[in-house]
Amino acid sequence: MTTVATVSEETDSPYALSHLDALESEAVHIFREVAGEFERPVILFSGGKDSIVMLHLALKAFRPASVPFSLLHVDTGHNFPEVLDYRDRTVEKHGLRLHVASVQDYIDRGVLKERPDGTRNPLQTLPLTEKIQAEKFDAVFGGGRRDEEKARAKERVFSLRDEFSQWDPRRQRPELWNLYNGRHAPGEHVRVFPLSNWTELDVWQYIAREGIELPQIYYAHEREVFSRSGMWLTAGEWGGPKDGERVEKRLVRYRTVGDMSCTGAVDSDADTIEKVIVEIAASRLTERGATRADDKMSEAAMEDRKREGYF
Repeated sequence: MTTVATVSEETDSPYALSHLDALESEAVHIFREVAGEFERPVILFSGGKDSIVMLHLALKAFRPASVPFSLLHVDTGHNFPEVLDYRDRTVEKHGLRLHVASVQDYIDRGVLKERPDGTRNPLQTLPLTEKIQAEKFDAVFGGGRRDEEKARAKERVFSLRDEFSQWDPRRQRPELWNLYNGRHAPGEHVRVFPLSNWTELDVWQYIAREGIELPQIYYAHEREVFSRSGMWLTAGEWGGPKDGERVEKRLVRYRTVGDMSCTGAVDSDADTIEKVIVEIAASRLTERGATRADDKMSEAAMEDRKREGYF
């Protein structure tokens, strides 16, 4: 008589993958697929948690060989010092090559102008796209996840960009059975998102399991901040605080890390990875929805920037 295994029986099997193992396996497959299909891939690496996990997965995918990709960081000039220090230490530790596209250079040359609100995140697009074109990168790994924001939920794992690095959702290809189509015309490239199917909680649970080091600003610490638009921002040369914005010392941490001018901290006493995981599991706001001012500029802020060539 033929028997059919139940879901619980399959789950209890010693050969069944945990959900983290399945996500890791999928990401490793994507890295290897890109290595086989493309000539000049590059990994976007900011020193934020998603790019750190992405690099960890790339190291695993090709171990004991070295990672066959270089790294690319779009430096706004308003990055957190702790994150830049982590970035540089990581590059040195693994003997990687780092390309830096500097927003400040474009401002100094008069190509870009400072915004009245001081934020430089929207200014990253031109330095990013011109660096991709200059270096002839044909595949660009990003740490975007579908749970972060509705525009990112539309992304394929392999996201085709035209010769101007622009994203057109109508040109995106189906990815049935995890089959990825990397074909592109000269001048075009593909953005690749190995963490597409991960959630913020998955990322933190994986960090805990793998013992991955992060910049300390991801954990609760005392910091001088001021309140703007419902977020706690760090004072800095970018233009904050303004008159009437009172600086105070609070116990905070960062859920996501970007430009200091638009990345808010959250009140938190989660000073260990276990406490962070408990905190995230109870949260009902996405990390970008809760702490990123640049995503609140309009209802379609992220989608508009993606169409222009943003991450």
